[in-house]
Amino acid sequence: MSAGMDVKAELKKRAAEVEAYLADCLRARDIPERLLASMEYSLHAGGKRLRPALVLTFARMYGAQGSRIMPFAAALELIHTYSLIHDDLPAMDDDDLRRGKPSNHKKFDEATAILAGDGLLTEAFCLMFSCADEGNVPAPRLVRAAQAVATAAGSGGMVGGQALDMEYTARSDVSFEELRAMHAMKTGALITAACVAGAQLAGAEPPYVRRAREYGINVGAAFQIADDILDVVGDTKTLGKPVGSDERQGKTTYPSLLGLDKSRELANARADAAIAALDGIENGEAAFLRALARYIVERVN
Repeated sequence: MSAGMDVKAELKKRAAEVEAYLADCLRARDIPERLLASMEYSLHAGGKRLRPALVLTFARMYGAQGSRIMPFAAALELIHTYSLIHDDLPAMDDDDLRRGKPSNHKKFDEATAILAGDGLLTEAFCLMFSCADEGNVPAPRLVRAAQAVATAAGSGGMVGGQALDMEYTARSDVSFEELRAMHAMKTGALITAACVAGAQLAGAEPPYVRRAREYGINVGAAFQIADDILDVVGDTKTLGKPVGSDERQGKTTYPSLLGLDKSRELANARADAAIAALDGIENGEAAFLRALARYIVERVN
């Protein structure tokens, strides 16, 4: 891949690999029909598939075969999708639109949406541990990677971040450090875990796992800042979800604290830090990751 690669097209290509696996990954399970329909409704609603793409890219960068770890990579999309279903609920962010379609609880009902999220979270771990089948991933590597994801998705990570987000809503005294820490949990933790898990699944040495973590921490921060900016300057049709909802709900965001210009500067600085974490690694996967860090802050959806 050259420095002038079309990173959006490359991400779409990598996402298509994940889509092919996601198409029927739940069909072998004995899931009640309406529950399965609700789970697949949100799982197949599109999206960048960023988290599984990061797992696959870091794993390939350190020598793993993507086909052997695809279930693990796809599992992160199940976890991400569950979080979106629950975030949209009336008791949380109360959003009616997600990826240009009615939110899960609007298409089905609140109880079904809650259970669909529960189901996706649990099925994710079934997929992860299926990578032990036929010796595709050595057990010690798989356990370390699954532990990283579980930690990131749990109460000290994504769930805890959502709890803080609810606590901070409508508060006018949220500090920059509180905002940064909350988003590091809610958004950054799972993105970072995707990078770390990919490296661990490939058996990367600790210094390279640390590089993966540093990349993930900074890309996750850049992604969230860009999201906050898009909620101010984007449009509903392009984003596929309502814009201006942060302000309506009284949420503290990077633009509300720093303004748009300073927020853009911070997003670019975090992208630069992510790129710096890959210094000295020269292959196609690293080139994609560098371009991806820049794309994340320049995207329009």
